[in-house]
Order: sequence, then C-alpha cells, then structure tokens
Amino acid sequence: MSAIKGPAIFLAQFLRDQPPYNSLENIGAWVKSLGYQGVQIPTWDSRVIDLEQAEDSKDYCDELVGLLRGIGLEVTELAAHLQGQVLAMNNVYKTAFAGFYPKGLSDPEILKWATDQLKKSIMASKNMGLTAVPVLSGGFAWHMVYPWPQRPPGLIDQAFDEMVKRWKPVLDFANENGITIAYELHPGSDLFDGATFEMFLEKTNGHPAACLNYDPSHFVLQQLDYAHFIQLYGDRITAFHVKDAEFRPDGRVGVYGGYQGWAQRAGRFRSLGDGQVDFKRVFTLLAEAGYESWAVLEWECCLKSPEQGAAEGAPFIAEHIIKTTEVAFDDFAGGDSNAEMNRQILGLSIDNGIPHSRDR
Repeated sequence: MSAIKGPAIFLAQFLRDQPPYNSLENIGAWVKSLGYQGVQIPTWDSRVIDLEQAEDSKDYCDELVGLLRGIGLEVTELAAHLQGQVLAMNNVYKTAFAGFYPKGLSDPEILKWATDQLKKSIMASKNMGLTAVPVLSGGFAWHMVYPWPQRPPGLIDQAFDEMVKRWKPVLDFANENGITIAYELHPGSDLFDGATFEMFLEKTNGHPAACLNYDPSHFVLQQLDYAHFIQLYGDRITAFHVKDAEFRPDGRVGVYGGYQGWAQRAGRFRSLGDGQVDFKRVFTLLAEAGYESWAVLEWECCLKSPEQGAAEGAPFIAEHIIKTTEVAFDDFAGGDSNAEMNRQILGLSIDNGIPHSRDR
C-alpha cells in the first residue's frame, strides 16, 4: 500500500526572530505539536540551515536530520526558490529582488552566486537522502506576458534560450546526483503554466531533472485547469505545495487585480479549505499519477493568521491523503480465470473453424 506522505509544512512563511519561530529546534517542536510529520526547509534562511556546511559535511546533515527525527519530524525537501529567481533575473528587477542575494555583486557575480547556491542545495539534499529541490525559474520576459506593444519576433525564444543556458548546468548537476529540480510554476517567472513548461522542456531536450513542484493555487489565479494539469504532467511532479486560493471577479477587478492589495484582489490566496481548490480531486489525481512524496502546506492567506492556518492545515492534509488499495472492492465476487472460460463468457464456446489465438 502506497500513499502520499504528510502532513508537512514549508517553514519559510513562519520563521521570525521570536520563539518558537526562531530556530529549527523551536519551530520544529511547534509544528510537531500541530500534527505535522515533515518540514520543508528554506535554504536561504540561516536560522534553520547552514547551507555551506550542509553541502560540505555529511555529518552536519546527519545531525540536522537527527535533531528533527528526535522531535518526530522528517526533512521533506530543501527549497531554493529565491536563488532560482535570481539565476534568471531581468536586470529591471535587480532592485526589487535585492534582498534575495548578497549586496555589492556585479552581474556575473550574481549569476555565479545563484548557480553555486543551487548546486549547494543539490549536494545538501543528496547528503540528507532527499530527491527534489523546489525552485522558481526566474524570468526575463514576464513584463511582456501581455503583448502590448506587440512582442518583437523571436523575443520569447531568446528569453528561453538564455534561461536554458543558465539552468542547464544546474539540471545536469542535479541529474548526476540523483536529484530533480522541481519548478514551481509561478506568475512573475517565465515558467508559469503548462505551455511555458513545455517550451522549457523542448529546449532542454526533455531533461530528466526538469520536474515540477505542483501548487494549484497559482493556477486558480490564472484560471487554468489545475486538475487536468496533473493528468498532463503528473509524471514530472516530484514535489507538492498544498495551498488554497479563490478567484471572484467583479466589475472592478479580474485576473490582473488592478494593482490592489491581496485582500482586494479577485484572485487571492486563502488558508486550506477557505478557497476554491477541490483538494479531494487533486489528491485523487496525484494518487492516480503515482505521486508518493510529501504533501507540504505552504501557508499564504490574505485574511487568516499564520498560527490558525498552520493549526488547521495539518488535519486538513491528513484527511485528504489517499492510501492506495492493493485489492479490488469486488474481489469477493471474483473467481478463477482461464482462456476457455473466457471464451464461454464471451459466447465463443462453439468451434466455428477459425483458429484460436492459442493455436497460432
């Protein structure tokens, strides 16, 4: 019997400088008390991981994993979303993303830093026995997502060529070390839906390490069929963020949100169960696709407190996890089978002179 693992929680949105949110041990004890079994660790936050040590020292990784296991938790993944965003960053966003990378770096140094950070995250994941690194792809062309003025011919191809040029060494390194790069398809990045992911796959020749961190909330905000997405790309999903959202357009705001704050947008993130995502369908389709890794709460809600969202999230995920069956519900009515019996059931028991397949 196999099942999606969980519930787990992404620590990034909960970390603060006050206890119990200020260290891995403290926040670990807090999330365990809420019913979580795993934690996804943001590799950019030194309060919960020293990425340099995690890359270089298996002993350090064993200690970190051991600390969490002593609490009753597993490490699900090491996330590198911010470093991925910086790897392929249009220079117009350098100021907005300045908090994502060290100060004072030149453009080549920023690229080198992001590449090194991603490779460190891969090696640290290998040292911990993990299999996926969730990331954002970054992007060069997002400001051209709505073609006005019309996009110059070849612009998108050039953007994806440059993205592949930057990501290919990371993907190769990940593949060599048994790790997948799980892209979270996200507005603001050039990989934001199925079509852009396909473009990326085509330009990387279907790279085996190019996979997905599935998050239905971003698809609700885009009005994309998040259930059909699993049926299309389920074999590439190697990580899963359980996050809810709703889309309620009116005469003032729609998909783009009118520059309003999150609470005033038509599309907004909600705590689990408060939005429109059909998680029964999502968990069913993931089970059918053979997904057996972690279901990780990513809390982002424009109304509810993180404490309430986290407390409600663990039982919500636990209730939705499907343990796939190894028996059929109608086995009680079954019986033995053989070719001659099957022919009789099909009304083919009379010999009509046509050779049976078994006679050929």
